[in-house]
Amino acid sequence: MMNYSGVALRAHGLTVVRGDRTVLRGLDFAVPPGRITGLLGPSGCGKSTLMRTVVGTQAKVSGTLEVLGRPAGDAALRARIGYVTQAPSVYDDLTVRQNLDYFAAVLDPGRSRRDARRETVSRAIADVDLASHADSLAGRLSGGQRSRVSLAVALLGTPELLVLDEPTVGLDPVLRRDLWDLFHRIAADRATTILVSSHVMDEAERCHRLLLMRDGAILADDTPDALRARTGSDTVEAAFLHLVDQADALQESAR
Repeated sequence: MMNYSGVALRAHGLTVVRGDRTVLRGLDFAVPPGRITGLLGPSGCGKSTLMRTVVGTQAKVSGTLEVLGRPAGDAALRARIGYVTQAPSVYDDLTVRQNLDYFAAVLDPGRSRRDARRETVSRAIADVDLASHADSLAGRLSGGQRSRVSLAVALLGTPELLVLDEPTVGLDPVLRRDLWDLFHRIAADRATTILVSSHVMDEAERCHRLLLMRDGAILADDTPDALRARTGSDTVEAAFLHLVDQADALQESAR
């Protein structure tokens, strides 16, 4: 259902105010379809607020944000977006398959044949490489496996846009690598647009494109290669720090 052309997300002047604090400050950016865009920056910079705005659950939003060709929060987008929060969205006392069966029924109550729903569940389990754990209780899985179950839930509706809020937080390097390999496979096999947030800068190297954030503003919107070249840096982390220092120097000179 790709009725949008060239851009999966487009923001102009996107602002979010919470109380007396401006959390997002007039953001302008575009996210290409079918690619992995990393939303990176330190904790508290506004990443989660931006993701809630994308999925349509954030209040007090001004400016414009177009998602898959429609205004963010449009009811028609609900079946087209998968959202994975930081906390795993699973029931510990159910098996992996029972979790997926339950959420599949919630997403499509009574409208699909039972065998079709079972096939959808089995495909989602296979997509996240949990077929060998399908009958294991979710509460007995490792942190990385529980994250995969949450991801499988988000994949049930075959979303065009997958929004992942810090999906690798707290995981060891091997599990983080495996999840990133999975994200790339999903983007390639399904042509899914993935927006993934992190405060771990080395994960930026795994993205096709980056939105670097600080204090509710976007410092850069570019590819990792272009950011490194532009700042003369060896890593994206060094490029980010260069941009931070540059922004601080501009603020200081303006005083």
